[in-house]
Amino acid sequence: MVLKTGAGALADSRRLPTALRSVLGYYADTGVFDYSSLSLKSEIDDRTERMLDDVYDRVEAALEDEFGRPVSFRYDTKLILPAQLTLGYVYREARRDAGTDPVTDNIATGVPPVETAGLSGDTPDISPREQVVRAEQMTRLSIEALVDGDMRDAINDDEFEDFETDIDADPRRVAETAQAALQSHLDGLLDQMPPVVADAYQWAVDYSEAHQDRDDYFRDLMTAAEDGDEDAKDAIREEYKFADYDEDPAALTEAEKQLPYSKTQYARVGVIYDGMLDLYRLAGLDIDDDFAKAIVLAIIGAQVWLDDVDDYADDRAEGQLTPVTAEYLLAPDDRAAYTRVVDITEQYLNLAKEYATAAESPLTGVAVEYIYRSGDPSVLPGHR
Repeated sequence: MVLKTGAGALADSRRLPTALRSVLGYYADTGVFDYSSLSLKSEIDDRTERMLDDVYDRVEAALEDEFGRPVSFRYDTKLILPAQLTLGYVYREARRDAGTDPVTDNIATGVPPVETAGLSGDTPDISPREQVVRAEQMTRLSIEALVDGDMRDAINDDEFEDFETDIDADPRRVAETAQAALQSHLDGLLDQMPPVVADAYQWAVDYSEAHQDRDDYFRDLMTAAEDGDEDAKDAIREEYKFADYDEDPAALTEAEKQLPYSKTQYARVGVIYDGMLDLYRLAGLDIDDDFAKAIVLAIIGAQVWLDDVDDYADDRAEGQLTPVTAEYLLAPDDRAAYTRVVDITEQYLNLAKEYATAAESPLTGVAVEYIYRSGDPSVLPGHR
């Protein structure tokens, strides 16, 4: 108990790096400290960095064709974290099953290409080494799909600041060239795979895009609510904050489907990662339901706590409805809105941490803690 208390005090010290505070905070909260699992992080980071490099190499080749000169390209995205955590989860399970380390030798061989062998939707018994190879293949595919989807959203929203190049060119032209290169390659990969795999991917995309198609409607509601329209505020409560699911997600319980903004944020970001986890399952990998819940709830919490909180002022000015801007329309005052945003975030992230612990994935639990400790709600009105 003394050790946990001391860890909690250190975790609250802002003089320490956030990553260390997250490890200490997770230990203080759960009593779980698994060095072998945490030591996987550097391996996972190295592995996924190489996968990202492959993606960027493909984009750079397309940009060179477009502009007639070599172009350096990088894209700043945080959305691959769940793919990294899933790879770490499979690595850890494979080590347990093997009683040794089936990962180390494989890391030295380079990143395997995505192959279709075994991707049939069945779940046969496969060796720990084969689990690792298939997990790496699905992580590679998932990273490409996640970056492609994030780029599409950025282009739709005219947000190009995350596209980093060394060429003086129209940022939209750069972005569209980069995204088209990824989409073409991704479509080719999916065409080579069994229909069940492509169908699972397309279902998640269609579900998310159906929510995006309502963006203009939600913007209109926000504008009306800003003008004091009480009917618009009621509509935001009923159709955005507490919307009913048309198609229930297997990843969430009934209680979790009743959380504020559950349906809209599942459609906005959660479903993409739910679909990502289905790809691993279709590759014959055993992804625990508790782990899946941890990922989906964590990504919803992260979207609100990191992006929506940071972007509050811009979103409010641009008429973009998010859980954060919605609370500042629905709450009686700024202080109440601030408190609600913090409370809603903590509901999602605390549940995610509980599920990570139940799934015996300390790496995920620490990642959830990192998300929480990386947020800066002081940028919101009503903080003091």
